[in-house]
Amino acid sequence: MQFKRSIPSILVFAFVMALGIGFLYTSTASAAATWINLPPYNTLWPLWSPPLSPTNPLTGLPTPIVSNLKPSTVLPVQPGLTLDPNKTYPWLLYNTPLGMAYYDPLYGINTWPPSYLKNPITGLPAPINLSLIKGWSTLLPTATSWLSNNVPVANNSLY
Repeated sequence: MQFKRSIPSILVFAFVMALGIGFLYTSTASAAATWINLPPYNTLWPLWSPPLSPTNPLTGLPTPIVSNLKPSTVLPVQPGLTLDPNKTYPWLLYNTPLGMAYYDPLYGINTWPPSYLKNPITGLPAPINLSLIKGWSTLLPTATSWLSNNVPVANNSLY
């Protein structure tokens, strides 16, 4: 008789544990999904920005609006945003008649990619080695204050 009473208790306990593990797994997965690297240069694209990475209805995960960041990439939303985790600030990306361009708060508007992301001899991509950067995928999102201060300046510099 006592055994029959413990079975519901065990089932309730197992259900609560499963929910707890599910919440833990979801928060861990979302923490790991702050940025994604895009070829061919391995700069980071923000998964935390709904306009730049809307939720895929099939997977429920944020999905970048572009699959690469080549000079010929056309951004459906501007500005785009990408980050070299070795820098303290991101770049804002724009479409131009010459191809993609980026705004650097220190150096202004330039054509994409920055020269250090290209092999100086061949001109081929020289991607960032993300294996040397611990925790790159869980870096914090770009501060709202940085965006509100720099996006208008970048837009005015470009247009």
